[in-house]
Amino acid sequence: MTDDDPGRLMRPDGTSLAYHHSQGEGTGLVWLGGFRSDMDGTKATTLHDWARMAGRPFTRFDYFGHGLSGGDFCEGTISRWLADTLAILDEGISGPQVLIGSSMGGWLATLVALHRPDRVAGILYIAPAPDFTEELIWAGFTPEIKTEILQTGVYLEPSDYSPVPNPITRALIEDGRRHLVLGGPIAISCPVRILQGMRDPDVPWQLAMRLVDQIETDDVAVTLIKDGDHRLSRPQDLARLIDVAETICWEIEEVR
Repeated sequence: MTDDDPGRLMRPDGTSLAYHHSQGEGTGLVWLGGFRSDMDGTKATTLHDWARMAGRPFTRFDYFGHGLSGGDFCEGTISRWLADTLAILDEGISGPQVLIGSSMGGWLATLVALHRPDRVAGILYIAPAPDFTEELIWAGFTPEIKTEILQTGVYLEPSDYSPVPNPITRALIEDGRRHLVLGGPIAISCPVRILQGMRDPDVPWQLAMRLVDQIETDDVAVTLIKDGDHRLSRPQDLARLIDVAETICWEIEEVR
């Protein structure tokens, strides 16, 4: 495999996960994208370019039903996407990693850190959306939409980012309830950094602060970007992202 050609990690059901990985020295970084995002987004590719130049290992991949990976998105759940992420960590790469979780990827990064604490050296959250299926989706739906989901199994939610609506399935909502993390202390002890836009229309900055309250480690730093949106993909946002990613790696390695 080259950096230009995605690798393939086969899953037990016969589908495959597409991923890009570049070798390097020191602490690795793993990109965990958002709901219906893919590994070729601006933030993921910008970080990967920086990691290559810095000589650091970097991995980005597409979950089941996303991007170049196999599977039907409508059949995806938090459980499935968590299993995909753990498979990449367990079978695709080795050594300590900094998880970079964007939006839904922030929820998954939290779950991965709870499942594999020995592999997670740090977490960099970008507009983290823990418990979003319950806190942001289900709580925001009208009784009529909730009834439609319960009766038909799916609601096609209009998207601000795509002409194709987001299919919100009953399975996604019900499975999400198995993985809620904001109801009590979150046993994460590694360094945590958060970038959050205060003009984010999708994930309010207050949700990030709830996550801060629940995470047990005191090594948490939050950067609130007053004019930042959900994507945080402007040149100044990308520069800040690279700076934070570089700094957390240095800090981790200094302790070792």
